[in-house]
Amino acid sequence: MNIREQLQADLKEAMRAKDEVRLETVRAVRAAVLNREVELGHEVDEAGILQLIRALVKQRIESIGMYETGGRQDLVEREARSKQLLETYLPAAPDASAIEATVRAVIAELGASTMKDMGAVMKAVTARLGAGADGKLVSTHVKQALSGT
Repeated sequence: MNIREQLQADLKEAMRAKDEVRLETVRAVRAAVLNREVELGHEVDEAGILQLIRALVKQRIESIGMYETGGRQDLVEREARSKQLLETYLPAAPDASAIEATVRAVIAELGASTMKDMGAVMKAVTARLGAGADGKLVSTHVKQALSGT
């Protein structure tokens, strides 16, 4: 079952279960996909949908931080649940040791030694690790490896 079919099935299931947070979350993903398709003028592929979901997860993380600062625990819990639901659509992320090993291997293959090589290293590492890798975490590992710390 592809991600579009999964979203449709989850939408129906959330409606039947009267699960408000899940329904809102699935609708948000479908709306983001539809908006991107209108923007681009063609259908978004699976990788594009995963990218949109990752952006929605980041939005939820930011919202959680703002709600915690504002003392709105009810909204923190709602956003945390929404974030958790969104993460179920994403592929499993590699752990820190797998990222570090991949970074070291790519640096050795490319012969990278300075921060000027960061773009090439990032591109190769993200291609190897796939869609599940967190770009921020990969970037941190690449910077550490290239700076020698």
